[in-house]
Order: sequence, then C-alpha cells, then structure tokens
Amino acid sequence: MPQLFLLGVAGLLGLAVGSFLNVVIYRVPRDESLVRPGSHCPHCGHEVRNRHNVPVLGWLMLRGRCADCKAPISARYPLVEAGTAALFVAVAAKFGWSWELPAYLYLAAVAVALAAIDLDLMRLPDKIVLPSYAVAPLLLLPAVIAEHSWRAGVRGLAAAALLYAGYWILAALPKGMGGGDVKLAPLLGFYLGWLGWSSLVVGAFAGFLLGGLVGVLLMATRAATRKSRIPFGPFMLAGVFLAVFAAAPIANWYSGLLTPTA
Repeated sequence: MPQLFLLGVAGLLGLAVGSFLNVVIYRVPRDESLVRPGSHCPHCGHEVRNRHNVPVLGWLMLRGRCADCKAPISARYPLVEAGTAALFVAVAAKFGWSWELPAYLYLAAVAVALAAIDLDLMRLPDKIVLPSYAVAPLLLLPAVIAEHSWRAGVRGLAAAALLYAGYWILAALPKGMGGGDVKLAPLLGFYLGWLGWSSLVVGAFAGFLLGGLVGVLLMATRAATRKSRIPFGPFMLAGVFLAVFAAAPIANWYSGLLTPTA
C-alpha cells in the first residue's frame, strides 16, 4: 500500500510538473518570464481558463484547439504532461521511499525539458543546465548525511569530471560535440557516478549507441543525410535513464559475453 501510494503521488506530481515544463520549454529559449503573463494562447493572446489548464484532460476537453480562436494546440503539450508523469512513476518505482528519490525526480523533469528544447531548437539552455550543478548535489546531500553515502558522492564528482573531460576532447575534434552537450555531460556524469561505475559506463555508451542507431535510421529513410545536424542531448538523456533502470542487467549480460563458457 505505501508503494502504491507513492506511485500515485508521483504520477499526479508528474502531471503537474509536466504542465509547468510546457511553459519552460516554450518560454526559456525565448528569454520570457515563467511567471508573467499567465498561460495564454500564442495565437490570439487570450488567457487559458483554469478548467482548461488541467494536465492532459484540458487538451482533450478542447479537442486540441484554442477555446477562443480555435487555433490548433500541439499534441506535444499532453504528451509532455503524460510522459513526465510516466517517468516520475518509473523513477519512484526504482528508488522507492529513499533519500535519492527527489534528486532523480528532478533529473527526470530536467531531462524532459532539455530533450524537448534540443529537439526543437538544437539548444541546451544554460538557464536550465548550469543551476542544476548546484541543485543536484543539494538534493543528494540528505542521502550523504542520512546514509553516510560519502563514497557515492565522491564517485559522482569523479564521474562528472571524467565525462566532462571525455566530451571536451570530443568537442575539440572536427565536427565534434556542441558546447551544450559538453556542459550537460558533468551533470549526467554526477548522477550516473552516484549509482556506480557500471552505470556511468552503460549510460555514456548508450547515449552514443542510441544516437548512432537513430542517425542510421534517419539516413536509411532519407529523413537526414550525413551532413544533417541531429541534436544529441536527447540521446545523452535517454542513455542516462537506460542506465538508471537497467545498468546492472546490461553490465551482467555484457560480462557474460566476455566470460568464456566451460
């Protein structure tokens, strides 16, 4: 029962956070305030009524159109809300009632916002990434104090430095990584390192693997060419969550491949 309660709260919180992330995704790249004005239609400027601000249900009630000017409302809005809720539930199921849970819920929220913005504009805004350098350690500090997880904290800092160095080297190569990817890498390295070295290896490698597979698929379907620019941030973030949820079985499977059978 406590676990079901936690998952339910995480889902509702995810819906609310996802609604806020829609504001972040639209306004942060445009240097607009997150507070004023309130939610409004970008086409006619009319404020969104409270009943239409209910996550997912509001979009369904409106049938994907503004209540005033009938302009279409992107389906991405309810998808962000539902996707954030699903990710929050998955993170809550993974960490349970632990000190680490708030930190990884924060990572989930940041991941959704950054992935959407990078897909839209091929940017990873400093206004989201850089403050997270401070927020992430602060959210994990209770775990360090309550659980004496000093080793995890130190390992996280070391992993952040390693991943930053790796991405910095890649960025220095011709047609290398973008500056936003380099800035994001230490944050992701810290979260992965906290969980363990195998999580760091799986998460870092998975980002490149996923990015490569999608790139090949896009070229195979002629949706992109070798010269096309593809945002890498979403693949970095996807790799991190693959490691969060499945680093141990993936590492064990790979170790099994390397171990000769009798």
